Amino acid sequence: MAKKLYVGNLSYDTSEESLRTLFAEVGEVESVSIVTDRMSGRSRGFGFVEMATDEAAAEAISRLNGQMLDGRDLNVAEARPPRARDDRRGGGRRRY
Repeated sequence: MAKKLYVGNLSYDTSEESLRTLFAEVGEVESVSIVTDRMSGRSRGFGFVEMATDEAAAEAISRLNGQMLDGRDLNVAEARPPRARDDRRGGGRRRY
């Protein structure tokens, strides 16, 4: 079963391909995604890597957390489940 990892403190210059290459040294990578800003398209400095097995994910955390990539020390941890979002559309002024 695949396990998703959070990867933080990414350089704005880090590409999904370079992240995939780094994690592939540890084990099989299912997917890689770097989160980008909607307006500018620039990296937000974090992303997610999905490893093929729990063992590969544990190995990636132990070997790659704190390792330097593109001049930045990576933060690698198990990803938390997504937060439940409120479906209400906000942003408007309240009327009483």
